[in-house]
Amino acid sequence: RLARRPPHPLILPPPGPNLTTPLTSRAVPPRPAPPASPHQAPGAPRSDSMANSNLPRRIIKETQRLLSEPGLFFFSHRENSAPGISASPSEENMRYFNVMVLGPAQSPYEGGVFKLELFLPEEYPMAAPKVRFLTKIYHPNIDKLGRICLDILKDKWSPALQIRTVLLSIQALLSAPNPDDPLSENVAKHWKSNEAEAVETAKEWTRMYASGA
Repeated sequence: RLARRPPHPLILPPPGPNLTTPLTSRAVPPRPAPPASPHQAPGAPRSDSMANSNLPRRIIKETQRLLSEPGLFFFSHRENSAPGISASPSEENMRYFNVMVLGPAQSPYEGGVFKLELFLPEEYPMAAPKVRFLTKIYHPNIDKLGRICLDILKDKWSPALQIRTVLLSIQALLSAPNPDDPLSENVAKHWKSNEAEAVETAKEWTRMYASGA
């Protein structure tokens, strides 16, 4: 008889994880958000959040343009830049803008930084924005509640106008007060009776109320 060969030894696979014990899952770190635009103001809503909102396309485009224009959005001292105007939409309500306007040079408001609020109603752009000063200002066309007498905010409004047009027009109004079309009767009377004294009062109010805006 032939001799029986011994059986081959059983080769087992290397020990692995115990399948009866659940594996511990590692937390996947969240993907970092893409860097903000260098022209985007701190705290301003990102363009993707605006796109996901229920805002009309017109408002989204205008807001993105404001945030992308450093000369308009930031206080810039560079040549050929737009004057210092800031308009930052609120994260809670992107129809509401926090506005800051730098007082024009060679005006009674030079050196002041004035806070305003701007709101876009549901009817915008068929209806004008609602704008008022939050900083106290001595001006014949702005009353003590901050309301502004400006034709494009009333009967001269057109859907072709934009937020930036309104802000630039308000800043121009600071350079050229018009006591003949007043909103503050007392200031207008002062301006007409003694313009030099009224201008000095406007400068004093700017120092008192707008220097630390």
